[in-house]
Amino acid sequence: MHRVLHIYAKEFSTSKAMAKSKYEYVRTFEFEDRCLQNCWIVVRLDGRSFHRFTSSHKFEKPNDKRALELMNRSAAAVMEEFRDVSLAYGQSDEYSFILRKNTDLYNRRQSKIMSAINSIFSASYVYYWNTFFEDKKLLYPPSFDARIVLYPTDQNLRDYLSWRQADTHINNLYNTAFWGLISMKGLSNNEAEKVLSGTVSSEKNEILFKECGTNYNNELPIYRKGTVLVRKLVNLPPSKSKKHVICPLHVDIIGDSFWEEYNEILNLKDLILNKDFKPDDIFYLVKRS
Repeated sequence: MHRVLHIYAKEFSTSKAMAKSKYEYVRTFEFEDRCLQNCWIVVRLDGRSFHRFTSSHKFEKPNDKRALELMNRSAAAVMEEFRDVSLAYGQSDEYSFILRKNTDLYNRRQSKIMSAINSIFSASYVYYWNTFFEDKKLLYPPSFDARIVLYPTDQNLRDYLSWRQADTHINNLYNTAFWGLISMKGLSNNEAEKVLSGTVSSEKNEILFKECGTNYNNELPIYRKGTVLVRKLVNLPPSKSKKHVICPLHVDIIGDSFWEEYNEILNLKDLILNKDFKPDDIFYLVKRS
């Protein structure tokens, strides 16, 4: 004998009365965390325990180009998702995302913006791992911490980015000299630290040149200057239709020339067609352009 189970839709209807359940009071524990209006929103991600991560995966020292390119691709994925991220800057295991000062993304809720950008970046890092490390298995997932800082003026924002690029130069010069002494001169870690202790930039350059035969100025710009991701509107062959792309640049962002060339960033203007774009350059195509 077959039993027939009768389900009465009326009993399972989701009325407004049910939506307003007695448990809904817990929402009052949430607090308002909107970012202040008319401020640049900067989300900075940093690799968590990345010294262990890079050691476990045997990254090349002092720089692993594939790892940096993976960071850039992951950052581009964030910019593909959020059009209000007008610029991003990255070096080593960190990336800063600059949201337009007039953005209304997630109603400027700090926790939503920070968690969304962090999760997309982290997921993309894992997703694109095999693209850049074909011969190396990902042993465990990486993780990144995140923070949001607000900058009220354009100069504050430029000073922030100048600080990060200056930090790139300082750290990379030290690391290049440190690992050069180890690999070229056979020094131990402690011995290399003692040689570099208390030295200024000019002295590190001299040590690199005399002891390691390395001219620091000949090191790749991606190592010395980091990477800045910018948006461009370009014509792509063969159709030559207008496309929105994200381009990685390894240029100085401390001086005025960059900001004059990309004046739409600070002026909050729409992208204009870039006629100097070369299709052979590296770029990431924004699919939802």
